[in-house]
Amino acid sequence: MIQPETSRPFRIVDCTLREGEQFALAAFTTEQRIAIATKLDAFGVDVIEMTTPVASPRAEADLRRVVDLGLQAEIAAHIRCSRMDAEVALACGVDALHLVMGTSPQLRLHSHGRDLLGILEVAREVLPHIVGRGASIRFSCEDAFRTPMRDVLRIAQVVEDLGVSRIGIADTVGCATPDEVAQRVSVLRAAVNCDIEFHGHNDGDCAVANAWAAWRAGATHIDVTVLGIGERNGIASLGGLIARAAQSAPHSVQRYRIDQLLSLDQQVARALGIEVPFNACITSPTAFSHKAGMHTKAVLAEPTCYEALNPADFGRTREILVGHTLVGRHAISERARLLGLSLDDASILSATRALKNLTDSGAISSDSVDDFLKERAARSTPSTLNS
Repeated sequence: MIQPETSRPFRIVDCTLREGEQFALAAFTTEQRIAIATKLDAFGVDVIEMTTPVASPRAEADLRRVVDLGLQAEIAAHIRCSRMDAEVALACGVDALHLVMGTSPQLRLHSHGRDLLGILEVAREVLPHIVGRGASIRFSCEDAFRTPMRDVLRIAQVVEDLGVSRIGIADTVGCATPDEVAQRVSVLRAAVNCDIEFHGHNDGDCAVANAWAAWRAGATHIDVTVLGIGERNGIASLGGLIARAAQSAPHSVQRYRIDQLLSLDQQVARALGIEVPFNACITSPTAFSHKAGMHTKAVLAEPTCYEALNPADFGRTREILVGHTLVGRHAISERARLLGLSLDDASILSATRALKNLTDSGAISSDSVDDFLKERAARSTPSTLNS
């Protein structure tokens, strides 16, 4: 029986060093892989998934290097359902083998060329040789959401009987909706006893919502990458999952070092040669910035009016923007207070109006606003100053 959401944890499978390597702009060096793996471990992810060691000599060497770091996270190799791939990965000392095989009609026809019976035949040939060898085994159905559900269930039941630790279902082309994910995971959950992993792409802009729906429906492991990078436009982002969880099930993020999310996103962004995206949950430069007068008034009085997340929990601070035409008098009053300027209500209102006129043709910097307020305070007559 599934535990209720309020008590059942999820486990994070971070795929930055596998799925993330497939992002168009990614070309991580050995040093970057080691640094990212170390940072992910410090954050507390449960599993670090890495590229198959048969991809290249350096892929194998880097997998060995990460394994040798002795991290707390489980180190997994993402491989084909192949004895050769499995043996190479096991020789690298991995903690887990993440097998994948295309199951949709499209991939059966145009990828490996096997029908359902052929997929089961490969699983029956490979799994008995690797189960019980000291590594946990996940068997994932690639493109599971374009695979008939009866086929997903048949595959899942066979590989569970063969001893896998976890069944993976992947929304490989990002076509699923949260309702569809919840329905499929629920059916799968009722059919197997082993753990369930969800991997969802973001082609339909539902990756985080789908991941959340999967967990609520009974999935135990959720795949993410830092910044959501991956093939095409990526998968669910680590920051997005944490943001969703921190709002809806705060207990579920207590075991992770969420205050390190900003530096983790910044580190991967630097490795990619990009900036942290403006809309990255929690870690974007403007994630906790407030601008409109109505918003700033309420936030200054009670931050939860317009903040569902506490920036301090993530090592962030809120910013009240003042150098723009939407600025309100409450924001100007607070800015003056922080500067140690004593301006009465009339002076604040006058300064606000003047700033609106000044910025109507374009925003100015906070430093310029400070200089503006200091100048007005210096020109104020005693009758306009607070006693």
